[in-house]
Amino acid sequence: HVTGVQTCALPIWSIYRLTGTVKVNGIVASTETRIFAGDTVETGKGSEIVFVVGGTSMILRENSHVKLDPAPKDMPSSIITSLRLLTGKLLSVHGKGRPVKMETLVATIGIRGTGVYMESDPEQSYICTCYGVTDIGAINDKESSETVSATHHDRPLYILGKAPSGASIRRAPFINHTDQELMLIETLVGRTAPFAFPGNQYSAPRREY
Repeated sequence: HVTGVQTCALPIWSIYRLTGTVKVNGIVASTETRIFAGDTVETGKGSEIVFVVGGTSMILRENSHVKLDPAPKDMPSSIITSLRLLTGKLLSVHGKGRPVKMETLVATIGIRGTGVYMESDPEQSYICTCYGVTDIGAINDKESSETVSATHHDRPLYILGKAPSGASIRRAPFINHTDQELMLIETLVGRTAPFAFPGNQYSAPRREY
């Protein structure tokens, strides 16, 4: 252990890195804590957690709160089919084969085999489809929806909580996450990110905004 940081690389465990104060279902977590569909995970100031549930791998940043919805009755508790980012910032990668529904306070995101970075606050959400295909919609504006097909952070978006009908989705810059983080969390579930660059030193999108 390093002061303030706990790490674990055992595949049977849920938490691979924990910094600061993290709570699972309201109880302070350690690297021995298991996380399943149906649980809530919260981070405090200056805190972060890297964790895996089934084929889904995530980084939850400081001051964030994510609710993993319970698995369907015919599926094991390690299967995530939907989650809600109530506050904060979440980077997640999901395996192919089944759709996953994600929500913030103002947006819905339907994904399959995708890497997604999200930020959620009451006024707006930020969503970057890092790669793969997402169906994005504004909860309060049924006229605002978009399907994004990305190979490398091609179309980050803001989804606004209050905007004229049909105008709730707007173009956004690339912010607050890196390719190295995506490669890390894909590796934790035995996959590789679908992009490559010399020396793995590239940490920003190839396009300028």
